[in-house]
Amino acid sequence: MERMARRVRQSGMMSQRQVRGIVIAGLLGAAVAGCGTVSASTAASGQAAAANPPASSASASASAAPAVGCASVSQATAVSVHRTMRLVEPARVGPYTMTQRKPALVRALFSDFCKLVAHPYRSNHPVNCPADFGIDYTGTFYAGHRELATFVYGASGCQTVQVVAAGKSKFTMVFGSTASAAPHLETDMAAVLGLPKSAVSSPGQQINPGGPNKAA
Repeated sequence: MERMARRVRQSGMMSQRQVRGIVIAGLLGAAVAGCGTVSASTAASGQAAAANPPASSASASASAAPAVGCASVSQATAVSVHRTMRLVEPARVGPYTMTQRKPALVRALFSDFCKLVAHPYRSNHPVNCPADFGIDYTGTFYAGHRELATFVYGASGCQTVQVVAAGKSKFTMVFGSTASAAPHLETDMAAVLGLPKSAVSSPGQQINPGGPNKAA
Protein backbone atom coordinates (compact mmCIF):
# COMPACT_ATOMS: atom_id res chain seq x y z
CA MET A 1 0.00 0.00 0.00
CA GLU A 2 2.81 2.39 0.92
CA ARG A 3 4.61 1.69 -2.39
CA MET A 4 1.43 2.32 -4.36
CA ALA A 5 0.89 5.65 -2.58
CA ARG A 6 4.43 6.73 -3.45
CA ARG A 7 3.87 5.85 -7.09
CA VAL A 8 0.62 7.80 -7.13
CA ARG A 9 2.36 10.84 -5.59
CA GLN A 10 5.24 10.55 -8.06
CA SER A 11 2.78 10.28 -10.93
CA GLY A 12 0.94 13.35 -9.66
CA MET A 13 4.21 15.29 -9.34
CA MET A 14 5.27 14.36 -12.85
CA SER A 15 1.91 15.48 -14.17
CA GLN A 16 2.29 18.91 -12.54
CA ARG A 17 5.79 19.31 -14.01
CA GLN A 18 4.53 18.32 -17.42
CA VAL A 19 1.70 20.84 -17.15
CA ARG A 20 4.13 23.58 -16.14
CA GLY A 21 6.39 22.66 -19.06
CA ILE A 22 3.51 22.83 -21.49
CA VAL A 23 2.41 26.22 -20.14
CA ILE A 24 5.94 27.65 -20.34
CA ALA A 25 6.37 26.31 -23.87
CA GLY A 26 3.07 27.89 -24.85
CA LEU A 27 4.08 31.25 -23.40
CA LEU A 28 7.45 31.14 -25.18
CA GLY A 29 5.70 30.30 -28.44
CA ALA A 30 3.30 33.22 -28.00
CA ALA A 31 6.18 35.56 -27.21
CA VAL A 32 8.08 34.47 -30.30
CA ALA A 33 4.96 34.87 -32.40
CA GLY A 34 4.42 38.34 -30.91
CA CYS A 35 7.97 39.37 -31.78
CA GLY A 36 7.43 38.22 -35.32
CA THR A 37 4.23 40.26 -35.51
CA VAL A 38 5.97 43.39 -34.23
CA SER A 39 8.83 42.96 -36.70
CA ALA A 40 6.44 42.42 -39.56
CA SER A 41 4.36 45.45 -38.55
CA THR A 42 7.50 47.60 -38.26
CA ALA A 43 8.72 46.52 -41.67
CA ALA A 44 5.30 47.19 -43.20
CA SER A 45 5.17 50.63 -41.58
CA GLY A 46 8.64 51.42 -42.92
CA GLN A 47 7.62 50.44 -46.44
CA ALA A 48 4.44 52.53 -46.18
CA ALA A 49 6.41 55.54 -44.96
CA ALA A 50 8.86 55.18 -47.84
CA ALA A 51 6.01 54.93 -50.34
CA ASN A 52 4.14 57.89 -48.82
CA PRO A 53 6.60 60.64 -47.77
CA PRO A 54 5.35 63.22 -45.25
CA ALA A 55 3.34 66.14 -46.60
CA SER A 56 6.05 68.53 -45.37
CA SER A 57 8.60 66.85 -47.66
CA ALA A 58 6.25 67.17 -50.63
CA SER A 59 5.65 70.81 -49.78
CA ALA A 60 9.38 71.46 -49.54
CA SER A 61 9.91 69.94 -52.99
CA ALA A 62 7.10 72.05 -54.42
CA SER A 63 8.43 75.24 -52.81
CA ALA A 64 11.83 74.60 -54.34
CA ALA A 65 10.43 75.28 -57.83
CA PRO A 66 11.68 78.62 -59.25
CA ALA A 67 9.20 81.47 -58.79
CA VAL A 68 7.92 83.45 -61.77
CA GLY A 69 5.64 86.43 -62.28
CA CYS A 70 4.94 88.80 -59.41
CA ALA A 71 6.18 86.22 -56.91
CA SER A 72 9.68 86.72 -58.33
CA VAL A 73 10.04 90.51 -58.11
CA SER A 74 12.88 90.22 -55.60
CA GLN A 75 14.79 87.94 -57.99
CA ALA A 76 14.73 90.23 -61.03
CA THR A 77 18.14 91.42 -62.17
CA ALA A 78 17.45 92.81 -65.66
CA VAL A 79 14.69 94.07 -67.94
CA SER A 80 14.66 94.62 -71.66
CA VAL A 81 12.29 97.35 -72.91
CA HIS A 82 11.24 98.28 -76.43
CA ARG A 83 9.19 101.39 -77.22
CA THR A 84 6.91 101.62 -80.25
CA MET A 85 4.33 104.11 -81.48
CA ARG A 86 1.07 102.89 -82.99
CA LEU A 87 0.12 106.28 -84.44
CA VAL A 88 1.83 108.79 -86.69
CA GLU A 89 4.89 110.17 -84.98
CA PRO A 90 4.42 113.96 -85.00
CA ALA A 91 7.82 114.62 -83.46
CA ARG A 92 9.59 111.91 -85.44
CA VAL A 93 10.31 109.89 -82.32
CA GLY A 94 11.54 106.50 -83.44
CA PRO A 95 11.58 103.16 -81.64
CA TYR A 96 13.69 102.94 -78.53
CA THR A 97 15.27 99.84 -76.97
CA MET A 98 16.95 99.62 -73.59
CA THR A 99 18.25 96.81 -71.37
CA GLN A 100 18.54 97.85 -67.74
CA ARG A 101 20.75 95.73 -65.47
CA LYS A 102 20.55 97.63 -62.19
CA PRO A 103 18.47 95.34 -59.92
CA ALA A 104 17.07 98.19 -57.80
CA LEU A 105 15.63 99.99 -60.84
CA VAL A 106 14.40 96.75 -62.40
CA ARG A 107 12.61 95.61 -59.26
CA ALA A 108 11.00 98.99 -58.67
CA LEU A 109 9.38 98.91 -62.12
CA PHE A 110 8.42 95.23 -61.79
CA SER A 111 6.84 95.95 -58.41
CA ASP A 112 4.86 98.87 -59.88
CA PHE A 113 3.35 96.66 -62.57
CA CYS A 114 2.47 93.95 -60.05
CA LYS A 115 0.80 96.41 -57.68
CA LEU A 116 -1.32 97.74 -60.53
CA VAL A 117 -2.56 94.38 -61.86
CA ALA A 118 -3.24 93.29 -58.27
CA HIS A 119 -5.77 96.17 -58.03
CA PRO A 120 -7.44 96.17 -61.47
CA TYR A 121 -9.55 99.20 -62.32
CA ARG A 122 -13.28 98.56 -62.65
CA SER A 123 -15.88 101.13 -63.63
CA ASN A 124 -19.29 101.18 -65.27
CA HIS A 125 -18.91 104.80 -66.34
CA PRO A 126 -17.22 106.28 -69.42
CA VAL A 127 -13.65 107.47 -68.93
CA ASN A 128 -12.20 110.61 -70.49
CA CYS A 129 -8.70 109.86 -71.71
CA PRO A 130 -5.94 112.40 -72.43
CA ALA A 131 -4.26 112.54 -75.83
CA ASP A 132 -3.18 109.10 -76.97
CA PHE A 133 0.02 109.11 -79.00
CA GLY A 134 0.02 105.34 -79.21
CA ILE A 135 3.18 104.90 -77.14
CA ASP A 136 3.63 101.32 -75.98
CA TYR A 137 6.44 99.70 -74.04
CA THR A 138 6.93 95.95 -74.26
CA GLY A 139 9.56 94.08 -72.33
CA THR A 140 10.75 91.10 -70.34
CA PHE A 141 12.00 90.76 -66.78
CA TYR A 142 14.83 88.33 -66.10
CA ALA A 143 16.64 86.69 -63.20
CA GLY A 144 19.99 86.15 -64.85
CA HIS A 145 19.00 84.41 -68.09
CA ARG A 146 15.71 83.02 -66.70
CA GLU A 147 12.56 84.75 -67.91
CA LEU A 148 10.26 85.87 -65.09
CA ALA A 149 7.49 87.79 -66.86
CA THR A 150 6.68 89.89 -69.90
CA PHE A 151 4.73 93.13 -69.94
CA VAL A 152 2.98 95.65 -72.15
CA TYR A 153 2.65 99.19 -70.83
CA GLY A 154 0.41 101.55 -72.78
CA ALA A 155 1.92 104.82 -71.58
CA SER A 156 -0.16 107.47 -73.36
CA GLY A 157 -3.86 108.26 -73.32
CA CYS A 158 -5.62 106.04 -70.79
CA GLN A 159 -2.64 104.07 -69.57
CA THR A 160 -2.84 100.29 -69.40
CA VAL A 161 -0.63 97.54 -67.99
CA GLN A 162 -0.55 93.86 -68.86
CA VAL A 163 1.70 91.32 -67.13
CA VAL A 164 2.08 87.77 -68.48
CA ALA A 165 3.79 84.94 -66.58
CA ALA A 166 3.53 81.14 -66.71
CA GLY A 167 0.84 81.42 -69.39
CA LYS A 168 -1.39 83.66 -67.24
CA SER A 169 -2.20 87.26 -68.15
CA LYS A 170 -3.31 90.11 -65.87
CA PHE A 171 -4.52 93.44 -67.25
CA THR A 172 -5.71 96.76 -65.89
CA MET A 173 -6.23 100.37 -66.80
CA VAL A 174 -4.07 102.75 -64.79
CA PHE A 175 -6.77 105.03 -63.52
CA GLY A 176 -8.31 106.23 -60.25
CA SER A 177 -7.53 104.15 -57.18
CA THR A 178 -5.57 101.68 -59.30
CA ALA A 179 -3.09 104.40 -60.30
CA SER A 180 -2.67 105.25 -56.61
CA ALA A 181 -1.27 101.75 -56.02
CA ALA A 182 1.85 102.67 -58.03
CA PRO A 183 2.21 106.47 -57.95
CA HIS A 184 5.84 106.35 -59.13
CA LEU A 185 5.23 104.30 -62.26
CA GLU A 186 6.35 106.93 -64.79
CA THR A 187 9.33 107.94 -62.63
CA ASP A 188 10.46 104.33 -62.33
CA MET A 189 9.97 103.70 -66.05
CA ALA A 190 12.02 106.81 -66.87
CA ALA A 191 14.81 105.59 -64.57
CA VAL A 192 14.88 102.22 -66.32
CA LEU A 193 14.93 103.86 -69.76
CA GLY A 194 17.47 106.51 -68.82
CA LEU A 195 15.12 109.21 -70.13
CA PRO A 196 13.38 112.21 -68.55
CA LYS A 197 10.00 111.46 -66.99
CA SER A 198 8.33 113.78 -69.52
CA ALA A 199 9.46 111.50 -72.36
CA VAL A 200 7.75 108.38 -71.01
CA SER A 201 4.14 109.14 -71.95
CA SER A 202 4.62 111.92 -74.50
CA PRO A 203 6.71 111.93 -77.68
CA GLY A 204 7.91 115.40 -76.78
CA GLN A 205 9.15 117.94 -79.27
CA GLN A 206 12.66 118.10 -80.62
CA ILE A 207 13.92 121.67 -80.79
CA ASN A 208 16.71 122.73 -83.08
CA PRO A 209 18.39 125.75 -81.51
CA GLY A 210 20.29 126.40 -84.72
CA GLY A 211 17.16 127.02 -86.81
CA PRO A 212 15.54 124.94 -89.56
CA ASN A 213 18.47 125.27 -91.97
CA LYS A 214 21.21 124.36 -89.54
CA ALA A 215 22.22 121.07 -87.91
CA ALA A 216 21.03 120.61 -84.38
